[in-house]
Amino acid sequence: MVVEDDLPVLKLTRQILEGLNYTVLTAGTPKAGINLAEEHAEDIDLLITDVIMPGMNGRDLANQLQSLFPGLKRIFMSGYTADIIATRGVIDKGERFIQKPFTKREMATIVRKALDHES
Repeated sequence: MVVEDDLPVLKLTRQILEGLNYTVLTAGTPKAGINLAEEHAEDIDLLITDVIMPGMNGRDLANQLQSLFPGLKRIFMSGYTADIIATRGVIDKGERFIQKPFTKREMATIVRKALDHES
């Protein structure tokens, strides 16, 4: 699942992931992501979410979705660097993070590492 409030980034991320043969659910807001997850009949293995969005930050969204899908892996993304995000307390140090803009190769690598890593 990808949750991103910037529509061009959301579309690009979906296109990259589908091009890598992943099944992708997308939502433009955290609330829409939660609703989609609650309605989805199958497990969701991975959440890729923007860190800073209106209404709810990515960490809070990830925590809520992990209550529905305990094995959910997560990747945070932002235009800010990981150090800046971590020092502001939005995500914990050591979380998987990809900085925008990203390449297809960067996205493919971090997704594979996240999915292959035991929770």
